[in-house]
Amino acid sequence: MPFPEHVFKHTPALRKLVTPPDSSEMRFGQERFAELDEQAEAEGWPPGWRMDHDTREANRQAVLSGRWTQDLWVFAYGSLIWDPAVYVEEYRRGVLTGWRRSFCMRLEGGRGSHARPGLMAALDQGGQCDGVVFKIAAGLVDQETKFMWRREMFADAYCPVFLEVSTPQGPVDALVFIMDRTNRRYMPDLPIEEAARMIALAEGGLGSNFEYLHSLVTHLDELGIQDDDIQKLHAFAHRCRE
Repeated sequence: MPFPEHVFKHTPALRKLVTPPDSSEMRFGQERFAELDEQAEAEGWPPGWRMDHDTREANRQAVLSGRWTQDLWVFAYGSLIWDPAVYVEEYRRGVLTGWRRSFCMRLEGGRGSHARPGLMAALDQGGQCDGVVFKIAAGLVDQETKFMWRREMFADAYCPVFLEVSTPQGPVDALVFIMDRTNRRYMPDLPIEEAARMIALAEGGLGSNFEYLHSLVTHLDELGIQDDDIQKLHAFAHRCRE
């Protein structure tokens, strides 16, 4: 079912751009992991490429401890904006200070490979990030965060933390999935030329890495979210493909 009218009272432009959860391929159960394990084996991903279910659930319980009966705000900087895969009560524009969108996560499967790794967007320290925050109603927090943790924490490359996000309606304490800077996939401070070359050449079972970057840029443009660094990276990567 589509989102109720009140969800977009502060962000009417998003109304036709957000995928309802019942239509989202990202709203999946644990059975999806069997398919992903087969894909990982076929593509030669390293052992321990994903969290086991018990570890993931323990992480969810620890992060959300004491918050189960409260509305939950979540900051979105990428595909969570237009495809949250959860039931949302309210959307707002949001700015996260001290963190920025960055293609700093090494990608060895999906849209990359061991031979030609690509890069995935994450939140890295420094600068600021324009995005959105959305609210999950208190009564749905347990149910909906199970879907979110399967999606965002299928591997161990993110750290879920609570940070203050500025919105036109006032600041909120929001759940944010930031890059785990201790993870082996973290690739900080890559020169833009090198990052663009990796993205331009990488390809995996889900398609090309450039398609992922292009989709991000296209969606941010549609949403009216400006990110000069990502635009510049996109232009460099496009030239590398010519």
